[in-house]
Amino acid sequence: MGYRVTGLSAEPFRHLFGLPEEELARHGARRCVAGAKPGFPCRVEMRDAEPGETLLLLNHTYQPADTPYRGTHAIFVREGATQTYDEANQLPEVMRARLLSLRAFDAAGMMLDAEVVEGTGAEPVIERMFANPAVSYLHAHYAKRGCYSGRIERA
Repeated sequence: MGYRVTGLSAEPFRHLFGLPEEELARHGARRCVAGAKPGFPCRVEMRDAEPGETLLLLNHTYQPADTPYRGTHAIFVREGATQTYDEANQLPEVMRARLLSLRAFDAAGMMLDAEVVEGTGAEPVIERMFANPAVSYLHAHYAKRGCYSGRIERA
């Protein structure tokens, strides 16, 4: 069974790129400079920023479903990101290199299953979760900080 990983669209964040710090603050965002790699994972491109690249740290609604699982959390978006990650049957290195919390949801946004797994061992868990026909999609979170990483769907 195949799967597809997608990053976020850059479009909802574009208006923040290049804003002065005080304007970013009005939007609840902050500019950061990547000091090390890994450490600053962009949710659009699904890659760790290179040292010296700027990112925006902001709050994002990753689970908009009107259920008890509705959720928001901090994410990084590389300033100037344009290319949304979208690959089938390929877990991006940014996920593979981290401890993940994989969460399976039905079409109504109710959580059906969850597991914490090293990124290098995520594919069998993804396959097991999608073996349940009631599972509509998965969310991957970075387990240590709880931040949303990306969406995983059936390919």
